Amino acid sequence: MTERITINTPVRFNDHLPDAVDVTIIGGGVIGVFAALYLSQAGQKVLLCEKGRIAGEQSSRNWGWIRQQGRDAAELPIMMRALELWRDADARTGGACGFRTGGTVFLSRTDTAQEDYENWVAIAKTHGLESRLLTAGQVTDMFGGAASCNWAAALHTPSDARGEPWQAVPAVAAMAQSQGALLREDCAVRGLDIVAGRIAGVLTEHGRVRCPQVILAAGAWSSIFARRCGVRIPQLTLRGTVLQTAPLPQVFNGAACDEELGIRRREDGGYTLALTDRHSYFLGPDGFRHARMYLPLLRSSWRTLGLHPWQPAGFPDGWRTARWWAEDEETPFERMRVLEPAPSSSQIAKARSRFAARFQGLGLPNIQSAWAGMIDAMPDVVPIVDRVPQLNGLILATGMSAHGFGIGPGYGEILMKMATGQPVGFDMRRFRFGRFSDGSKLEIGPEL
Repeated sequence: MTERITINTPVRFNDHLPDAVDVTIIGGGVIGVFAALYLSQAGQKVLLCEKGRIAGEQSSRNWGWIRQQGRDAAELPIMMRALELWRDADARTGGACGFRTGGTVFLSRTDTAQEDYENWVAIAKTHGLESRLLTAGQVTDMFGGAASCNWAAALHTPSDARGEPWQAVPAVAAMAQSQGALLREDCAVRGLDIVAGRIAGVLTEHGRVRCPQVILAAGAWSSIFARRCGVRIPQLTLRGTVLQTAPLPQVFNGAACDEELGIRRREDGGYTLALTDRHSYFLGPDGFRHARMYLPLLRSSWRTLGLHPWQPAGFPDGWRTARWWAEDEETPFERMRVLEPAPSSSQIAKARSRFAARFQGLGLPNIQSAWAGMIDAMPDVVPIVDRVPQLNGLILATGMSAHGFGIGPGYGEILMKMATGQPVGFDMRRFRFGRFSDGSKLEIGPEL
């Protein structure tokens, strides 16, 4: 897969709809695809239903970072495992994931970030992860003398990696299919078949499939689907704009960011660029419904938020997007097979100019492609990965908050263990379903 995934991408996965499976997965992003792979390897009969295209939304529209650095402390052990799993997946797909160890570096123009970086080094050390502070001279050497910016503080984790999202997730999906998983694109799940308070199956646009367990990993669409089933989650969506440059000389082989710009070296010789100080939020009904819960996060990040008063038609939280439908009716998922928001032209221009200011010898980069994706976010910037207590058989994995691509294999393996009744091997209290309603104090995680 060398081109971006859109609604015009031909259907690649079109397995038959079985009468019954052990587990149905709703959503063909990185989390769902890895869960399908590991469930198949565990001997489970699994069906993955994707309303549009595998990885058509945020799982192929992200930055492509596979980073441990800067993770929430509770996520770090899972992310360290995910790094191992990415390496394995890349080897098993013949390098199709584009996995490369190039390190991650956080940079700051002022020394105000120094304390945060030192605190992170202490967290990393407790897990045996090599993260270190860099001197100004070491930063200069890292960029081969090509950087035109004098950063005052820097944090580096050499073992971090990068991948190529357009290629990686479909390649893993093909591997899951080869292991026995059934994958079907253009197959929206319209509802759950619930009998006596427990899941008995799923109702798709092409028919019913019996199953005792469902994993809901539908990204930006998880909230509206869950609400239709009587499950409320405080999830909102943000637009992130990303661009791909034409090939350029290499100044860094990994991923780097400062307060304004993020960059990632690409396999095609260019860079993926995005702003780190700007996301767009399109207001919808859930924005009002969950406003109070997001106030703590808003206080710390309001400067980075571009507010738009109207979510576009057909978007998950659009003002006219249906919240209820019958199982024999067309749903919002069929009306919007692939969510493809328009990128922000002003953010594209800023990313180009900021890159040129930091690497003056390279000049203003030519744009090869630009796109945007809708990021599923939670009020504390960490996901829900848990069983839903009030609906027996439903497992929820959503709200990845722009961190899902890198950690995807880790959560996929955890979901497999949850579904098969195995100990997951990690402390999952931080990601529990009930934390937004059990009176717990909201603990906001790292926002990058």
